[in-house]
Amino acid sequence: MTTTPKPKRRRHTRRRALPSGIQQPPWQSIRNPYPPAQILSPDALEDIHHASLTILEQIGIEILLPEAAEYFRRAGAHVTGTPARVTFEPELIEALVAQAPSQITVHARNPERHVRLGGDCVAFGLVASAPNVTDSDKGRRTGNRHDFCQLLKLGQTFNIIHVIGGYPVEPVDLPPPTRHLDAISDMLLLTDKAIHAYSLGRERILDGMEMARIARGIDHATFDREPSLFTVVNTNSPLRYDRPMLWGIIEMAKRNQLVVVTPFTLAGAMSPITVAGSLAQQNAEALAGIALCQIVRPGSPVMYGGFTSNADMRSGAPAFGTPEYLKAAQISGQLARRYRIPYRSSNVNAANSVDAQAAYESVFSLWGAISGKAHLIKHGAGWLEGGLSASYEKVVLDADLLQMVAAYLEPIRTDSESLALDAIREVGPGGHFFGTAHTQERFENAFYQPMISDWRNFESWQEAGSPGALQHANALYKTALSQYTQPPMDSAIRDELADYVARRKAQGGVRD
Repeated sequence: MTTTPKPKRRRHTRRRALPSGIQQPPWQSIRNPYPPAQILSPDALEDIHHASLTILEQIGIEILLPEAAEYFRRAGAHVTGTPARVTFEPELIEALVAQAPSQITVHARNPERHVRLGGDCVAFGLVASAPNVTDSDKGRRTGNRHDFCQLLKLGQTFNIIHVIGGYPVEPVDLPPPTRHLDAISDMLLLTDKAIHAYSLGRERILDGMEMARIARGIDHATFDREPSLFTVVNTNSPLRYDRPMLWGIIEMAKRNQLVVVTPFTLAGAMSPITVAGSLAQQNAEALAGIALCQIVRPGSPVMYGGFTSNADMRSGAPAFGTPEYLKAAQISGQLARRYRIPYRSSNVNAANSVDAQAAYESVFSLWGAISGKAHLIKHGAGWLEGGLSASYEKVVLDADLLQMVAAYLEPIRTDSESLALDAIREVGPGGHFFGTAHTQERFENAFYQPMISDWRNFESWQEAGSPGALQHANALYKTALSQYTQPPMDSAIRDELADYVARRKAQGGVRD
């Protein structure tokens, strides 16, 4: 008696266990064509707006820089006490905020990398401001210049990253008085994308602007016409602006450079435990900063930043990617649209490792940003541990996720070729579409091809060593670094930039 052998399961063409190259879409501007989430009714949104005006009129904002308090006083706000407490009539705050532009272009040193913010445009940024860096080879370690530069190279290599949103990790091995000079120089030399400078006092932001101007090879008048740099200004919630951030607003607004005003309101800790109360406070703080920009220079570019999340009430630690964060991100977008100001959000999570928690919290955060119609999504790739670590592998995983978002944002076509009625007639009932001319003409680019996802069947995947997403990402970040090419810079500009850094170092760097 013979036994008929069981048919073997079909296996796809064997691929390498780990990626050997990077296949990614070209650098391009991304547009979000879909209607934004409107989770609050117009009346409920006005409730938050009016609560914010009440906060500004009856409680006020503490302003720790006398020069900023004087700007407010001259504009008609009420300034009392030491430190200054500034209160506003509702009509004043609304008139000032109304002067802010609704669309902004941030000019990179490479004209092909200019970034437009506002309308349907959306841009993604690299992780920023982490004190630590991590990967699965060396583990968690304190930030340093080598890792700082390596992460910048990843930000340059991945086309889905549009802006360098700050130091991807703090290079703490550089001396603090001159750290910003080396760090900004590295950002300008290793990337050609739009960059961020920190508002950590007057001298640092002045240096950042001058270095950005030099890197673009433009004169001062052109720099003042064309925003070439952006900074994020965070409030010291609740209801306080510190000296360094206020200097950032004043000096950047004077030069017509972009200020992203972003209160950090953590519900239950630095703001009320309710989402509505936290958003009312966030909105009041944001409007005060936006107003100062317009007092300093009417029409200066500014963004409305939303960063409201909740605290873990058992430990006090920040939580991100939560339902409360998602709702706050969507409502912040509604508020920004009410004022016709471009909106900034973030891709954040509180996971301590690159695991499922990091993935689902990031997806939730991105959902809030995209459905909230954010124009700038900071920390788009690489954020981990509530912002305390920048992860090499997370940069790659997030880049893949951002590319998926970009593919999702591509509109669906309904022309005759896309509806494919001829192909449906050709196949008819019970057939398949693999061999049709319609499929053969389109199959290579019909669907998004992920960098990380492994679509092999189980046996093929097992034979290859059962690699997981973290292993794929680890190999891919190394491939990306091996493929990195430093963008060109004119030698005269490079020399001028180096001379500026050397001169400022000889002066001792920051003294304020």
